[in-house]
Order: sequence, then C-alpha cells, then structure tokens
Amino acid sequence: MAVQQPTAEQVRAAAEEVGLALTEDDIKSYQGLMAGSIAAYNMVDHMADELPDVKYPRTPGHFPAPEDNKQNAWYVKTSIKGASTGRLQGKRVAVKDNVMVAGVPMMNGCSILEGYVPEIDATVVSRLLDAGAEIVGKTHCESYCISAGSHTGAKGPVHNPLKMGYSAGGSSSGTAVAVALGEADLGIGGDQGGSIRMPASWSGIVGMKATHGLVPYTGIMPIEIYVDHTGPMTRTVADNALMLEVIAGHDGYDPRQYGPAPDLNYTKKLDAGVKGMRIGILKEGFGRPESEAASDAKVRKAAELLAKLGATVEEISIPEHLIGPALWTPIGVEGIAQTMMFGDGYGLSRPDLYVTSLIDKLHGWNLRANELSETTKVMTVLGTYIKKHHGSHYYGKAMNVTRRLTAAYDAALAKYDLLLLPTMPMKATKLPPADASREEYFARALEQIGNTCPFDISHHPALTVPCGLVDGLPIGLMLVGKHFDEATIYQAGNAFEKAGDWKTM
Repeated sequence: MAVQQPTAEQVRAAAEEVGLALTEDDIKSYQGLMAGSIAAYNMVDHMADELPDVKYPRTPGHFPAPEDNKQNAWYVKTSIKGASTGRLQGKRVAVKDNVMVAGVPMMNGCSILEGYVPEIDATVVSRLLDAGAEIVGKTHCESYCISAGSHTGAKGPVHNPLKMGYSAGGSSSGTAVAVALGEADLGIGGDQGGSIRMPASWSGIVGMKATHGLVPYTGIMPIEIYVDHTGPMTRTVADNALMLEVIAGHDGYDPRQYGPAPDLNYTKKLDAGVKGMRIGILKEGFGRPESEAASDAKVRKAAELLAKLGATVEEISIPEHLIGPALWTPIGVEGIAQTMMFGDGYGLSRPDLYVTSLIDKLHGWNLRANELSETTKVMTVLGTYIKKHHGSHYYGKAMNVTRRLTAAYDAALAKYDLLLLPTMPMKATKLPPADASREEYFARALEQIGNTCPFDISHHPALTVPCGLVDGLPIGLMLVGKHFDEATIYQAGNAFEKAGDWKTM
C-alpha cells in the first residue's frame, strides 16, 4: 500500500484539521517539503513486516452449525495440533476470538472485523502449541470485548452453560462456556475490566487474571495497554496453574512486560494447604448497591470453609476499593476511544509487535460505525467528547490516584497473604431480549464490574473459583494476592476446591 504524494486539496484538509490556514503558496511549499518524507514512507512500505514464523500446519477450520453450537459459544471450530510431546499433550484449547491464530478467521465479536484472517499466532497460542496442546477453535466474545454480559456479539448472545436464556458473563463469554461444558479442556480469555473472571464466575469455572504483564499480550487485539491482560480459564485450579506456567514469561515483544523474569513455578505448592495463611475478607466487596444478599452469603460461607481448613480469616476494610470503578472509567473509556478506535487497535508510542494487517482492517471503522455494539458506541462517543473538551486531564489524574488505590491494597497485603471478596455482586442475569432498550442493553453489559475492574488498574493477580449455586446459577469467590504471587493464590484456591463439590456448597 504505497503512500501517495498528497494533492493540494488533501494538504489543505489536513491543515484545517489541525487549525492551520494555508495560502496556495504555502500548500505548494508543504508539498515540496513533504516529498522526501513520502519517499521514506514508501521505502518502509517495501520492507518485510518482521513478524514471527508460524510453526504448525493448519486449515481455516469451519463455522459450526447451530445444532452443534447450542449455547453459541463457538465462532470457528479447528484442529491445530502442536508438538508431539509436552506438558499439555492431549489438552484441547479454546481461544477467545480477539486472540490471533494464524490462518483462522477472527472478528472480535464485531462485524466490522469480519473476514479478517491474521498471519501470526499470538505468543500464548505458540506456547500452548509448543507444549503439545491442540487448538480446537475460536470462541465468541463480546463486541470488541466491551461488555461484562454475553449479549453484545455480532453473532448473537452466548448462553449460560447451566441455564439457557441467562448470561454467561463477558467478555470472554464463549471460552467460559466451552470450558464449562467440557468442549475444551483449557481456554484463553482476556481481562481489561474483569473479562476473564466475570464469565468464569457466572459459568462455574476457574479464571486467573495474573499480574499485569506476566502473560504476554502479543498478537491480541488491545483495548488499552495499561489494563490489557490475557490468561487461563479452566475447570480446575491445578489445570489453571499448569496452563499459566506454560504461557507466562517474557516474549521480547510485549512492552507490558517489565522487570526481571518472574518465578513461574505455580504447581509446586498446589497441595500445601492454607494452614497458617492469613486471609482478609474485603468488607467493601460485599453489600454494594448492586449486590445480591444470597450471592454475598455464598462467598462468606466459602470464607468460613477456608477458616475450617486452617487459615486465619478476618474482615478488613480498604475504603479505596470503592473508588476503583471511578478510577477505571477514564482509563478504560479513553483507552477504548483513543487506542482501540482512533488508534486502529494499537495507538502509538510503545515498542510492541504491530500486526499491520489488523491496523489496516480496523482503519476507517468510522465509515461503518453504526455496526458497533451499543456499549462500544457510547464509550467511543464519551471518550471523543472528553478528549475534545478536556484533553487527557482525567486520564492522567486517574493514573495518579490509582497509585493510592494500589498502595492501599499493598498495605493490606503486607499484613495478609490474600484478600477475599465476591467476584460478581450478583448471579447471572437474564439475557436482554432482542428488542431491549438501549438502557437495558447497556445496564446488563456494565453493572457487574465493580469488584473486578479495580484490580485491572492496580495490576494485582486475582483468581475466581466457583463456590456455590444460587437459583441454579454459579457464584464465584475471588482471591487476590501480591504482585507476582500467583502461587499463593493457587495454593488457597486448590485447597478450597478440594474441600468439596462447589455445586453443593
């Protein structure tokens, strides 16, 4: 795609966009001065893209028939087999459809992206295949991942695995359902405001949002670099820990990864139990305006079980937790608008692996903006309004105050090994009807993120484990630990899981 020398009218239009009034002579001067730079752009255009090689053969797969996709969890079914040996030999993996799998269609829940086929495997996909796993398909996710419900995807709603007509949570909705139903052994999800933990909670599986940067995000469509996370979704804590060992660690591309390489041995202490562990029940995670008493009660009962297993469990208060959603809002909203939308999925100013084919596909989205989900439309309009009238003032201020939120969690975690709270404030809600108002559609998409999104901006690792049923729908217990201390979270989660059948708790 060569860069053309701009016409006089194109120079004038660009100048007017940035507030410059140019004369005809100015325009001719600008055209001449730009010529050398245009030549440089075209030199770059002829260079190779420097993308990683694809190791394992595959076909594009197939779109499953409705009768083979009852909950609408799957976008594409595949069979991509990795290495003949490895720690995940024989494991079937479902991949959220914002994650690149070379040669396999990807639409990230939005019709604007439909027809896009990436040419690389995301780092996490490569690592899973290298460990002997099989990629068995791409799963539906919410439109551009902007929903905690499971009703915004362009291919229709994803249904709860335990109860048709109810939400599976979002945005990693299809992955949660495929794993819960046993149609995949392991799953890859993404989490910017809770999108691994929320669908895991409502679908009755285990989901880990690891410390920010622990798992490389390379080859995954971003929302906002500061909150982008990817990670494992599984039926058991042991599988989750094993999967994290395989996919975590620096990859040399992702600028979210900083500092020394962490210790990735999460399975070593899985069976050590919780005796002597100190766990703080986060008071502000319960009794929220949107909380349901029955859901809160299940999580408190789970805390009692951890105490019976030998942990010291006591209630603590972190008032800053309540401002977490407010702080997340400018970061999330402006990240959505400026990075994902106007930044063509990537934005600028970081040494990432830029998949330019995705940038090309996303560029010009505003010509098809009416195809966006209602949540994405509202967030984009809000982010655009804020940018025009306030610049980056509130994004910057939210970042600054987030340090206080992070410090408050750190102070509590200096006294306690883990924090405990409900993953979701309520059980799964009914899917909105096709003719739902914009207000209902929007509410079902974002009303449940209050306990999860603060840890996306504080970057603490957080695991959800199922801890009971309310009206036949799963409830999740969330355990939060120190940065890069996923091992302790898994240790407690495994002890809880092994203490009984969560469906009868």
